[in-house]
Amino acid sequence: MPGVRGFFHPKTATGVSSLVPPPPWHYSGDLITVEYRTDPARVAELLPEPLGLADEDPGAVALIWADWQSCSSSKQELLDPVLSQYKEAFAVVRCSYQGKTYSRCVYIWVDKDFAIARGLHQGYPKKLGSIHMTRPHPYGPAPRIEGGAMFGASLAAADRRLAETVVTLREPAPANGFVNGNPMAHHRWLPSIEKGKGLALDELVETGAAAFEAGQAWAADAELTLFEAPTEELARLEVHEVIGAYYRQVGVTWDGGTLLESGTSQAE
Repeated sequence: MPGVRGFFHPKTATGVSSLVPPPPWHYSGDLITVEYRTDPARVAELLPEPLGLADEDPGAVALIWADWQSCSSSKQELLDPVLSQYKEAFAVVRCSYQGKTYSRCVYIWVDKDFAIARGLHQGYPKKLGSIHMTRPHPYGPAPRIEGGAMFGASLAAADRRLAETVVTLREPAPANGFVNGNPMAHHRWLPSIEKGKGLALDELVETGAAAFEAGQAWAADAELTLFEAPTEELARLEVHEVIGAYYRQVGVTWDGGTLLESGTSQAE
């Protein structure tokens, strides 16, 4: 009898129903990034052992909005846009592991189920949310990607607004910030099905882009507000000082990662 197929659930005789195809996964997107400083202690409380604070600027945070089109190598999802288009907003900090600086996504919200499935595989802590961004366009009232253009973005989850920003493009920049500029150090966790047995999957992994290309980054001025919510903790990373803001269009390929260590977490 043939086995069931599919990279992710549900696994079927053909594998067609799988929520996501196998990597590599390819992304084209517009990114709004706002970097700011918070209390380093609030960053430290989100870093499980063996991770520690980054040596330099340990309280730096990047809050990033992204409007993506994504696909497998066949690119067929681009012709059925409901399978390719989604938006996300995520908070990134930096951390240290064995003397090396990593980036780490500590909160992330997306608006499609296939994006959550990919996050489970990659170690991103994805949840459902409502994300909106101003889109650029060369005609009509929409902003162009040029000096003086203004873009807004918002994030909500469980009927509560969590964050909002307005950025005003100022001038070309060499990159779109530094907080999200390192390989990612993520945990892949899955509790045991047996009570009291801890984690059945417990891996610290390193991941990054297998390929990357990008347009001109634009530095911007930003207004950023975080809001309290009963079931979210993004506001604990309170804004002490905005470092900078950026707009950039990028293309990224993700194709797996590297196991750093396993079986050492104390996560509950």
